[in-house]
Amino acid sequence: MQKQFLGRSKLQIAPVVFGGNVFGWTADQQRSFELLDACLDHGINMIDSANVYSAWAEGNQGGESETVIGNWLQKSGKRQQVIIATKVGMPLTDGSRGLGRQYIIDQTEASLERLKTDYVDVLYAHIDDPTVPFEETFAAFQQLIEAGKVRHIASSNYSAERLQAALSFSKQNNLPAFIAHQPEYNLFDRAGYEDELESVCQQNELGVVTYFSLASGFLSGKYRNAEDLKQSRRGIFLDKYMTERGLKILAALDQVSRAYNCPAATVALAWIINRPSVTAPIASATNVEQLRQIAAAADLKLAASDIQLLNDASAC
Repeated sequence: MQKQFLGRSKLQIAPVVFGGNVFGWTADQQRSFELLDACLDHGINMIDSANVYSAWAEGNQGGESETVIGNWLQKSGKRQQVIIATKVGMPLTDGSRGLGRQYIIDQTEASLERLKTDYVDVLYAHIDDPTVPFEETFAAFQQLIEAGKVRHIASSNYSAERLQAALSFSKQNNLPAFIAHQPEYNLFDRAGYEDELESVCQQNELGVVTYFSLASGFLSGKYRNAEDLKQSRRGIFLDKYMTERGLKILAALDQVSRAYNCPAATVALAWIINRPSVTAPIASATNVEQLRQIAAAADLKLAASDIQLLNDASAC
């Protein structure tokens, strides 16, 4: 895979990022190790995680994904071959959350311990915290960067206005700045990124790494009705897509998939990759065949007419 720089950083990533939210949830440790090895085999070099993954699963508390990744890094010795991103800020099961200075530092230390590494390549502010002044949040980031524990910082789940304010604050105060933003973006969920965030990211030369790129698996075409949802542990995330518009998108994906003789998931990711402002979509898999389909998106060149077909079907 041809790699590209993540924003203004020197990090070079593949056009697809692997989502580590499945580790310790829908993929046990053995399967997770297989998937991580397969990522490198297919040229995928960035692994995305968070301190909260996967706290939503029964019996989990958060940190399970990082623990699995750390065990793999320790066993494989492949730390230098991968770019590791994790996040801080989302509510944990104990109720702790936010972007306070000491909280960021403590949570990052805990993440590093679980990941069994001395540093993370990218630390995301997982969600905006307007209760904490930018001075406090970015002081924490600066401390971690100066200590060599974090190479770069990035943002997720910020409004366009707040993202621009954070970037302006960093610049005006000569503090570390976000190099990338992680928005929700896929064929179904377009407006939240395209309306305002996209221009902020472009104007500030941010890398864009999209999450829910396959709409929690809906855009794979596996889920067509309520009965299908009952068969998946992801069902809780999928119900909102079961609309007339959602099914119209699936029909368009089916048409394009037949034309290229490839799975719908590959087409859905290729559509995102085609957007000039996007650096890479994040996608996860629970088996190596699904991973192969994800990786194939990097090499799928969609014709302009097919992109337009998908645009029309997914128009809000």
